[in-house]
Amino acid sequence: MEMKKIHNFISGAFVPLAALTLTLGFTACSDDDKDNITEERHWTKDGGLNAADNLLFDGNVIGNGDDEFVFTGKQTLPKGTYTLKGFVYIADGAELTIEPGTIIKGDKQTKGTIIVERGGKLFAQGTSTQPIVFTSAQPAGNRRPGDWGGVILCGRAPHNAGEAQIEGGPRTKHGGDQPEDCSGALSYVRIEFAGYPYETDKEINGLTLGSVGSGTQLDHIQVSYSNDDSFEWFGGNVNAKYLVAYKGWDDDFDTDNGFSGNVQFALSVRDARIADKSQSNGFESDNDASGSSASPRTACTFSNVTFIGPKLTADDFLNDASYINGGSVNPNNGSGLGKFQAAMHIRRGSRLNCINSLAAGWPIGVIYDGEKGDTQTAAQNGQLSLNHVWLADMDITGSDANKLYSDVFVSGYDADKAPITDATQTSFSSRFFLAGAGNQALSFSSLSLQPSTYAPSLTTPVVPAVGSPLIGAAGWDGITADY
Repeated sequence: MEMKKIHNFISGAFVPLAALTLTLGFTACSDDDKDNITEERHWTKDGGLNAADNLLFDGNVIGNGDDEFVFTGKQTLPKGTYTLKGFVYIADGAELTIEPGTIIKGDKQTKGTIIVERGGKLFAQGTSTQPIVFTSAQPAGNRRPGDWGGVILCGRAPHNAGEAQIEGGPRTKHGGDQPEDCSGALSYVRIEFAGYPYETDKEINGLTLGSVGSGTQLDHIQVSYSNDDSFEWFGGNVNAKYLVAYKGWDDDFDTDNGFSGNVQFALSVRDARIADKSQSNGFESDNDASGSSASPRTACTFSNVTFIGPKLTADDFLNDASYINGGSVNPNNGSGLGKFQAAMHIRRGSRLNCINSLAAGWPIGVIYDGEKGDTQTAAQNGQLSLNHVWLADMDITGSDANKLYSDVFVSGYDADKAPITDATQTSFSSRFFLAGAGNQALSFSSLSLQPSTYAPSLTTPVVPAVGSPLIGAAGWDGITADY
């Protein structure tokens, strides 16, 4: 996947919505041997679960109605509308192809979820005029975050624990030693109202990527109203372009366990009434939960990203429980509400890099969190970087600790794990950020932006007007390879 070295970084960052009109020449692993749909099937058992080589029942129902069903065949779903029931596993060797223009509605009662297991493949390749839509089976107007499960892809690419159980998948593991592994292709896809809470305070993400390899194609994907993270990567090295995280519950782009892929052209837009009890972020990035030095490191690179925070989507925004109440889409399913935190929260040994990007309207710009792991030391040693990143209309530029809304230096943690602060110094995070090549912290009004004609419902101006300082502001320091 070739990176486009454009010079106007916000125009590239906003391409996800504009790109609905583009056609890109991507290649992906083969989806040969597509079979036509019939009512005939061969039944077997897989791990004690009912399994068959045909996943379509009663004409338009995906899954046989069991809590868990295993698909073992190769099958194409013609354009149409289908209902997804239960956890449907695409097993090792199985392939599901979905034709452009198809709508798949996840059933709420049975927690409809698609899980691609290691060796399985999902080919969902829509077009700009006929996207493939995964949405809620609830009536229009009554759809809420968490109405159904979501889409989960698992592969055999490296993971820094070797092998792991996927979040939200009752039986599925991921990880291996095949960086070029293929789990299929997702292109021109929308995933809406996903994130069913499978346990208390544990929801499935909109799109979950477990050890997905570079042989997989991901582009033009929008996740809207997810009940957890919009996108989350656990290991793997898959690349992606043109991603939109729209009004999710928790984090927009969450990276963990050695994810080392590259993501270019991404947009996140927040609903000011929705934030998770854990504190919602644009980026949340860990090497692992303990901040260990496990290899491979989380060392992904994001470029041309635009984060539109809650301060820009609501003029009356307040970062407290009196305001953040879920608004008109609160699912009342037990998912906890909390506060917004940072556009970028990098912690626990992560080596996440971000270039040529804009974040605006968040309480905090960036947190280099030093509670666990060596993220701050790695930043000082040049092992991760934020370059040519502009922060606009932040309450503070940086903070050094989770849930600390003050730009003060954190020198350590006490016996109760509370940060020890020194108010005579600004945070490491703000100082390091402002020293980065091409970085700025400034007002949103100074950017000379205008609304996008591609997304008339997005009232926040995001496209540079003539004379905008963003034009020509991109830089490619340290980027030595295309992707």
